[in-house]
Amino acid sequence: MSILLSVSIALLAGLLMTRAFKPLHLPSVTAYLIAGVLIGPYCMGRLGIHGLGFETMADVHSLSLIADVALGFIAFSIGNEFRMSDLKKTGKQASVIGVVQALFATVMVDITLYGIHLLMPDKLTVPQLLTLGAIATATAPAATLMVVRQYKAKGPLTKLLLPIVALDDAVGLIVFAVSFGIAKSLCFGHADMISIMVNPLIEIACSLLLGAVMGWILTQLEKCFNSNTNRLNMTIAFVLVTVALSMIKIEIGLVHIGFSPLLVCMMLGTVFCNLCPLSEDLMKSADKWTSPLFAIFFVVSGAELELNVFADWAIVVIGVVYIIFRCVGKYFGAMLSAKATKCSPAICKYLGVTLFPQAGVALGMCTIAAVELPGEGAMIRNITLFAVLIYELVGPLMTKMALTAAGEIKPMSDEVKMRRQTKLEEAKTKSEQQ
Repeated sequence: MSILLSVSIALLAGLLMTRAFKPLHLPSVTAYLIAGVLIGPYCMGRLGIHGLGFETMADVHSLSLIADVALGFIAFSIGNEFRMSDLKKTGKQASVIGVVQALFATVMVDITLYGIHLLMPDKLTVPQLLTLGAIATATAPAATLMVVRQYKAKGPLTKLLLPIVALDDAVGLIVFAVSFGIAKSLCFGHADMISIMVNPLIEIACSLLLGAVMGWILTQLEKCFNSNTNRLNMTIAFVLVTVALSMIKIEIGLVHIGFSPLLVCMMLGTVFCNLCPLSEDLMKSADKWTSPLFAIFFVVSGAELELNVFADWAIVVIGVVYIIFRCVGKYFGAMLSAKATKCSPAICKYLGVTLFPQAGVALGMCTIAAVELPGEGAMIRNITLFAVLIYELVGPLMTKMALTAAGEIKPMSDEVKMRRQTKLEEAKTKSEQQ
């Protein structure tokens, strides 16, 4: 009962907050996140009124399964953007920009945080700054996809953006493994090359292979059905199975065989959209089914944000520097690489802004750091939490503004407004007559 009640509260709070924020023209993602903060353990949850909010973080984490499933469908949807017809035009640009902007963010954060280390060595150590620099690579695909969907953004920038966001996961895994491996060697006095180089490459390769195999099997099974409803049910079932399989972990000595759920589900979507001729129609149907799931996911994400990180001034200072220079790295890395690959002026100018949001992958990285670097990891986790709080609240709005400025979010035409108004008036008249 408590889990069902929590799910309903999360969904209702998110939907009501979108109505409250409608006059401000903010993205729904921002409204969902703020709704989560309000019903979370640091606000309404503290009142201790059962059913009014999440009273503890344990209550929030009880919905972690929904978050895992939602991320799987988000990654599956992003995989749909890797159609070969589009990749022939933008594949090279997306690959170059995806790698360069991620590395630029890491370098900028490392350099500036090293300056803070020289000023305050007791507050920020070299292992901590190296880890934070690696975490800076990650971008939040969920928030970006939701903004694109809500405003039906279309154009060259949008087509390039989603593959780049997807590539961030693979680039981030490699950069994090190398930087975090060096950080651990500085803390413990030895370097483990298997952890630094072998394990992340195995994880990426296994994730892509598992996703490709599942995508091929899904495509073959879709042929057994003539009804689009049954095909949709099969697609949903396969995403759930793929998310479950991606949670498997195998350890053979120092070698860890694991999977990235985001990469696995992205590959599933990529293979499916390129092999199944009906994939586009099925993806549109799946989008309608997953809408409430995504709303719950973002409300829960907002409730997970820990507001107590504001209590330590050092975290706030370091967090602000991290946020600013990660944005600088993302923006100029995207702009310079976009110019080098001959992208349009609008893409060069606005692409970097759309890469600011940060959440899921970064939180996973900081959790690993908190566990494996005792004494050092808590600071990394708190700074990342502070940054995610700011990025998730501001990032979607900036993504919307950038896509609007690039001309890829169109304002509602007078004709559409008139049609909607007419339908509302007709419904009102019919209701009064009844």
